[in-house]
Amino acid sequence: MPFKKDDPNINREGRTGPNHSTVQIKEAFSLLLDANLDNMSIWLAQVAADNPEKAMDIMIKLSERFVPKLSQQAITNEDGSNLFKNIEFKFGEPKQED
Repeated sequence: MPFKKDDPNINREGRTGPNHSTVQIKEAFSLLLDANLDNMSIWLAQVAADNPEKAMDIMIKLSERFVPKLSQQAITNEDGSNLFKNIEFKFGEPKQED
């Protein structure tokens, strides 16, 4: 049976709350992390002893679960051109060429 325009039975707001299973999984994962914080430091140190790059990768992957990623924003003029195209950064005295 097709939808009819302005049907009062259609939920136009979508889901109003989080999924119950998702909430339970997040709580369980949080408890697991809390119970293993000391172990995680030890395990991370063991991984870092053999492979610092892998240890850093693990830390980044864990942080992505708890720290929201920042979105990139383009800063442009009304015409779409880059606002910073004429800005130069100079640090210290210029090198003298021999």
